[in-house]
Amino acid sequence: MALPLLAYKPTTQNQRVPSFGTADVNEDTPYIYRLENANSPSEVEELIWSAYRQVFNEQEILKFNRQIGLETQLKNRSITVKDFIRGLAKSERFYELVIGANNNYRLVEICFKRLLGRAPYNEEEKIAWSIVIGTKGWGGFVDALIDSTEYEQNFGDFTVPYQRKRMTTDRPFSFTTRYGADYRERAGIVRKGRYVTEWYTSNRQFDVAAISAVLLVMSASIALLLILNWFGINSGY
Repeated sequence: MALPLLAYKPTTQNQRVPSFGTADVNEDTPYIYRLENANSPSEVEELIWSAYRQVFNEQEILKFNRQIGLETQLKNRSITVKDFIRGLAKSERFYELVIGANNNYRLVEICFKRLLGRAPYNEEEKIAWSIVIGTKGWGGFVDALIDSTEYEQNFGDFTVPYQRKRMTTDRPFSFTTRYGADYRERAGIVRKGRYVTEWYTSNRQFDVAAISAVLLVMSASIALLLILNWFGINSGY
C-alpha cells in the first residue's frame, strides 16, 4: 500500500517568485511550445525536440534516445503533449541515462525542474516526493507529478513544460547535470571550491612507476644540457 504524500510547507522564497518570463520579455524568456499553435509538420517537429530538450537535457539529445513510437502518435494527434512527456520520462533510455545514476533525492530535484519547471521548495518537499518514488516506483512518481494540479494548471494537456521560476540568473534548468555530486565523487571527480580535481578512477592513486620514469628522463635531460653547456664554455677559452 502506497503511503500518502507527506504534508510540507514551501518555506523558501522561491514560491513567491512569479512565473519566470511572463512579466518582462527578454532574451531569457522561454519560448512556450503548444500543440494547438503547431500548424505545420515542421512546427510539430520543433515542439517534439523542445520536449526532448526539456526531459532529456541538452547533453543527452542523441539519435538513439528518440522514441519514434511516441513521436508518431503525437504527430497523428492520438496522444497529447502530456502523454508524450510522460512517455519520455518513463522510457528505458531515460531510466538508463538518469535514474540509474542518481539517488531518490536527486531524482526529485531533476524531475521537478524538468517536469514542473521549478526547483523543489525545500528539503521537506524532496523527502516527501522521494518517499513517493520508494513506495510507488518510478512510473508512479512520474504519474503523480504529471497528473498533479500544479502541472495541469501550468501546462495542461498540450504545452511542453518550461522553466517557470528562477530567483537567480543561473542557467536554465534544462542544463541540470545528469549526475549529482555524490556520484561524481564516486566516479573519481571531487569538487573543492572552484576547482575540480580528477583522480584516477581505478584506485585513485598515481602510477608511481610512470611518474618516476618521467622524472628520470627529465633529470637525464637536465644533466645532458649542463654537460653540453660546460663543454661549450671551456671550448671558448
